[in-house]
Amino acid sequence: MGLFDSVFNEGQAEQQIELKPEEAFAAVALVAIAADGYLSDQEGRDMTHMLERMHLFQSYSHEVMHRMFDKLLSILKIQGPGKLIDLAKAQLPADLRETAFAIATDLVLSDGTVTAQEQAFLDDLYRILEIPGDTALQIVQVMTIKNRG
Repeated sequence: MGLFDSVFNEGQAEQQIELKPEEAFAAVALVAIAADGYLSDQEGRDMTHMLERMHLFQSYSHEVMHRMFDKLLSILKIQGPGKLIDLAKAQLPADLRETAFAIATDLVLSDGTVTAQEQAFLDDLYRILEIPGDTALQIVQVMTIKNRG
């Protein structure tokens, strides 16, 4: 802890950030595409396209999606991926956790390569979301097959 932390971080400690369930789902996807330390425009478009096709985001206009991603990117930049995933887990309904893991896996695998950081992210994510190991393994295997071609 630095000498000036209490002065400069005073307002941040009091600010409570809450995510809607849709934002929590999108947060998992966002951290997945940023897991390798790089967030490309193409990855962002792929993620947006994938989410827009889901029933969960059917009522979200392009503008609403844009504002949501701005909010999530801000949290990611300021507080880091661990905090964003923790916030997401708190608001992500249990019945969407496996789906969020599947989307995250699909996004990680979509570019054809899996970095050590991305693999570590997926390994941490299934535990954080409390997905049984055998289920997580099946999801990764299916997404690997899907992304071969």
